[in-house]
Amino acid sequence: MSDWGGVSLWMEQLGELQPRPTLQGQLQADVVIIGAGYSGLWTAYYLKQQAPHLDIVIVEAQCAGFGASGRNGGWLMGNLLGEDRLLGPLPAAQRHASHELLHGIPDEVARVCQVEGIDCELRKGGVLYCAARYPEQERRLREQLDAARAQGLGEDDYRWLDAQALREQLNVAGAYGALYSPHCATVQPARLVRGLADAVERLGVRIFERSPVLDWQPGAVRTAHGRVSANWVVPAVEGYASALPPLNRYQLAAQSLIVATEPLPADVWAEIGLARGQAFSENSRQVTYGQRSRDDRLIFGARGGYRFGGRLRSNFDLTDAERTLRQQLFGELFPSLRKVRLTHAWGGNLGVARRFHPHMLADRRQQVALAGGYGGEGVGASNLGGRTLAALILGQDNLLTRQPWVLGDRPLTALPRWEPEPLRWLGYNAIIQSFVHEDQVLANPQAPRWRRHMAEGLAGCMERLMKSKEPFA
Repeated sequence: MSDWGGVSLWMEQLGELQPRPTLQGQLQADVVIIGAGYSGLWTAYYLKQQAPHLDIVIVEAQCAGFGASGRNGGWLMGNLLGEDRLLGPLPAAQRHASHELLHGIPDEVARVCQVEGIDCELRKGGVLYCAARYPEQERRLREQLDAARAQGLGEDDYRWLDAQALREQLNVAGAYGALYSPHCATVQPARLVRGLADAVERLGVRIFERSPVLDWQPGAVRTAHGRVSANWVVPAVEGYASALPPLNRYQLAAQSLIVATEPLPADVWAEIGLARGQAFSENSRQVTYGQRSRDDRLIFGARGGYRFGGRLRSNFDLTDAERTLRQQLFGELFPSLRKVRLTHAWGGNLGVARRFHPHMLADRRQQVALAGGYGGEGVGASNLGGRTLAALILGQDNLLTRQPWVLGDRPLTALPRWEPEPLRWLGYNAIIQSFVHEDQVLANPQAPRWRRHMAEGLAGCMERLMKSKEPFA
């Protein structure tokens, strides 16, 4: 047995895991997928649904779910990072169809889970983006709502909750209100990824675990003890692209860190809320995210980091300072939890694309297919990515393949590259420090108006720079 339970609370809840075989020797396949996480497994699943004859092999460095798929905060979103920028220029009818496609992600995952008998504790309770700590959060959320209306999204997609309406779902201290969307579910993510692995095996896909890829090229993938030759290669590694050249030019690894409380008693949850499995976030530029697990823990993630050169973080035993910061953050939202006991703390590497631009492509000349750039929203986006890669590999022309995030039959070199170091590290830290400064100033009710405007303006400028086409300089 391998001790994979220490990866996260989610993986621990699965009990002991029996490793699948290690790749040994030479294999031939139609498709070889690198990585048994959500992207790789969804791609295999939809390929097998539409082309059962395909021989598909998945090669995984550790075990299915070892990476971000078994470590995330469990938000299954019917959204895609940057969708407002990508869909805004489209004609209204096309934009509506694209929104419908995105909003349908949670229901599609729920459908597959029902068909395949996957109990991943999926609850579609929507998401609450809360204005809780300073009035600028309310203004920015209302601006987001206005932008959604301008894109044709109505009350059934996003609606404003005043403080009283918010308290009926979530009792956040000092809240001004919240933006609510029904297009989100929460899940136990490790149960989802492990269930998908079992499902694709039943369809005939071969999965080899404890088989890290040493190098890859069009047509072949090599590990320490084996090699797979295939017509198509699908590197589905997201944050781990940093360790798999040349993908490291296009995807950087950043880290996100999560804590979980002990199971909380019924009277505490009666005070806090989240009775329907809603996800929630406190609307600052420094991302926070949370949910109530099925065993009544508060799961809360916030703020991560970037390591020079985009290096992966392998040790996720959180320091006392990392634990304390996250407890302080959720303690501001829920004062009754300031002294609650934390039982678990973990983190993971996620993939960040230049300009925060999600992408899906299938280079038919090299026969390499890739989806990524989820930017921390991959639980749902990977389902869309898997469906889209299957359609591209099979040569289909449909709604999935006509989206603005689909680069179609283009090579990896079509993706925007990250700048060389030290520009990336300097740019990242300058942006994050502007966010930290903004948060500190705006959270201080005594801060003068000119200082608040200056802090918010600087952070907004840095955020636009982060998403721009211009290099960090």
